[in-house]
Amino acid sequence: MTAEPIRPAEHPSDRLPILSIEDLHVEYKVKNPNGRGKSIARAVDGVSLSLYPGETLAVVGESGSGKTSIANAVMRLIDASSGRIVFDGVDLVPLKGKQLRQLRPRLQMIFQDPFESLDPRMSVMDTVIEPLVINGIGASDADRRALGLAALERAGLTPADRIARRFTHELSGGQRQRVAIAAAMILEPSIVVADEPVSMLDVSLRAGILRLMADMRDRLGVAYLFITHDLSLAWMFADRIAVVYLGRVVEEGSPVELINNPQHPYTKALVSVIPVPETAATANRTVLTGEIPNPTAIPVGCRFHPRCPLYREQSEPDVCRTHDPMLMRTSTQSVHRAACHFVATVD
Repeated sequence: MTAEPIRPAEHPSDRLPILSIEDLHVEYKVKNPNGRGKSIARAVDGVSLSLYPGETLAVVGESGSGKTSIANAVMRLIDASSGRIVFDGVDLVPLKGKQLRQLRPRLQMIFQDPFESLDPRMSVMDTVIEPLVINGIGASDADRRALGLAALERAGLTPADRIARRFTHELSGGQRQRVAIAAAMILEPSIVVADEPVSMLDVSLRAGILRLMADMRDRLGVAYLFITHDLSLAWMFADRIAVVYLGRVVEEGSPVELINNPQHPYTKALVSVIPVPETAATANRTVLTGEIPNPTAIPVGCRFHPRCPLYREQSEPDVCRTHDPMLMRTSTQSVHRAACHFVATVD
């Protein structure tokens, strides 16, 4: 791990969370392969997380782990099957219509693909000020244009007046994502859900986008729910990391704790394949076999045991096949938690 982290300074310990996800479940009905009937896919299966003002919480996992379903449920783009999503004291799950619209300006999203998330028929200025128009902010078109130009400047798109006249097909991928960030930040939200915001960009552009997001966080006090499959990005950008596997959080802690002392076998495998310059480090890599199981048929017991190297090293103990481990604290000195039968806990 050679890149310098761009995490903020440590936050006060007496804060209250601005977002609390409590026992969240998201289920989908999917057609059976034989075409007969439907099955229930448990995409999110009992997730509880907290996000604090000005903090970045990274949710990390492979494709199919449920992390994007968590993001979409928080944004109310999909409905939760059960559980609570408490934003600044208000449960979002039952809200509809006007009540939900009143809170939307404070909850914004940056999507993964700037090529798909921006309307090619709209100019950059129209894209950036659209949230102002929708929410009736600004006394006149001139006022909204001034706010739009300021947002483009903050996003590093200069000269702003020239960029504002362009259409998204005239911009590079990095510029498009900066437009998306400007549009998300123009309302000065309390929380931004960032779903793989740099995964579609060249490696050379990613650091610049993350620094921009960090600057917005420090300037506006915004909190990020940062969705990524890349643990090295989470280490660099987040205050805390939650590792998700098959709809469940299997480990949570600070970036330093998770990278230097991973407790769950899944996290250990993810850490072991983080690219490092030293070629000798490849000898300790753990390459997981198989893929994440279908969420319509979650394994009984520990959901990770069919792919778990530790399960095989321990001669396939019965407890892994019969008991689902709970997320438990592993240290009295921190909030590091893991869900594994073979991790020493302090609870």
